[in-house]
Amino acid sequence: MAVLRRDIRGFSLTRAQTAGDDAADPAATDAAVGPPAAEAGADAAATGAAEAADAADAPPPPGPPAEAAGPRVLGAAFFDLDNTVMRGASIFHMARGLYARRFFDKRDIMRFGWQQARFRLGGENMGHVGDAQETALSFVKGHSIDEVTALGEEIFDEYMADKIWPGTRALAQMHLDAGRQVWLVTAAPIEIATTIAGRLGLTGALGTVSETRDGFYTGRLVGELLHGDAKAEAVRGLAAREHLDLADCSAYSDSSNDIPMLSLVGDACAVNPDAKLRRHAREHGWRVKDYRTGRKAARIGIPAAAGLGAVAGALAAGTAVRRRTALS
Repeated sequence: MAVLRRDIRGFSLTRAQTAGDDAADPAATDAAVGPPAAEAGADAAATGAAEAADAADAPPPPGPPAEAAGPRVLGAAFFDLDNTVMRGASIFHMARGLYARRFFDKRDIMRFGWQQARFRLGGENMGHVGDAQETALSFVKGHSIDEVTALGEEIFDEYMADKIWPGTRALAQMHLDAGRQVWLVTAAPIEIATTIAGRLGLTGALGTVSETRDGFYTGRLVGELLHGDAKAEAVRGLAAREHLDLADCSAYSDSSNDIPMLSLVGDACAVNPDAKLRRHAREHGWRVKDYRTGRKAARIGIPAAAGLGAVAGALAAGTAVRRRTALS
């Protein structure tokens, strides 16, 4: 729409300049007439100048409505990743793949497993997310961007693809089919977020940025985790860059930490929500989608078992990969 407005302003200015040029031509013609018509030509020129001055003071005619001048810019949909699009924490699934590739040892994957169980049991917690990110950064320190990106593609196929919630995937596709942009907005590393967004056919991703130097990870963050209020600010910035009307946008999340982001848009939806977000959604008339089976079990029994089971799976997967490597 900004381009259209610039075009409209340019057209109006050009039209005014052309009119000014046309108004000057009769005076020039009259001035070129022989002596008998000179006085009449001067009067006409004076009258024309007065009319031109009046026209300059008058407000310009209204331009065409923006929607009539071109297609309306559609809104967008913003999706949290962990427990919204994907079951569990994407950073833990990434860690399982890295463990299988000998990036770290059993003690580290056990620690990640407890963080996963705690995350799925109690929902997103800033301290838990920060701990997981700090651990992950230490694992990739010294490795190249190309290496970690390529591993991310492999690990998605091995550990993440079957963790995508079909219901949330269908919601994202609905927006895509309607011609709207669909973005992942997550505290997960941008490399993971970008891989998942690409595999799901989404528009793009916003995620936490790790510092690199000469193409290698330093083990430090650039700025802060994309979490809570930081997510909301990132969405505001994206909307400004993409010329999106947030009132015409949708947002989806499982966590009460994302209430700032959900509150920005005209259509907020709590997906697999924690207790606090569920209450907030009811109080504010937001939609609620729950794709978990046996809600009580999902909140109490399954998370811990799933976390510990994932640890066992990671250990088994790592052993299998290493055995194959030794045999090859």
